[in-house]
Amino acid sequence: MPKITDLQRESRRQQILEAARRCFARDGFHNTTTADIVRESGVSQGTLYLYFTTKDDIILALADDRHQAEAYVGALAQSEQDPIEGLSLLLELHGESLVDPQRMDARRIGVQGWAEALRNPVIHDNITKNIASVRQEIARLLARGQAAGQIRPELDSEAVAQVLIALFQGLTLSATLRGDADLGGVGPVIRDMIRNTLFTPAALAAHPDLPAKGD
Repeated sequence: MPKITDLQRESRRQQILEAARRCFARDGFHNTTTADIVRESGVSQGTLYLYFTTKDDIILALADDRHQAEAYVGALAQSEQDPIEGLSLLLELHGESLVDPQRMDARRIGVQGWAEALRNPVIHDNITKNIASVRQEIARLLARGQAAGQIRPELDSEAVAQVLIALFQGLTLSATLRGDADLGGVGPVIRDMIRNTLFTPAALAAHPDLPAKGD
């Protein structure tokens, strides 16, 4: 029998996860069975169990994939030499995830994951760990901005990062409950809030249009 390559193995894993994502987004975590995921993915029950032992393992894998994507976005933002440019990029990319209709399933699963975390300690630990990692990345950008004289020095970078994450989570919930990705004039409001709350006069002068992308 031909040996399965790592690329083929990962492709099959993603096939199962994509099927699970559709099932969870459509029917929820508790109404979806592994048999549903098998039917949706087109693989056998035995093949699914080669990759995931339980349904919770699939939920955790989806959370980990999302965390990897967020880590990549954070790395892109940190790679910007100018921390204000990095913050702008971070907001732009996360903003795109809120308005992209192709990512509605991911938003629905994210909201369900928050609810599931209230009853499942393993999922709770996974999600809170991932959120803490994102918060640290934002706080690092803000601290760099403070060191460069671009972010107001009296602000608590950790507290600001927590508020920005809460804002993103609230908008995610709003877009998911409404069932569309039309956030109207939210972008310009967030831009003005950030500029007027975080930026020093020097930063405002140096970056008159940031963060403005995606308005």
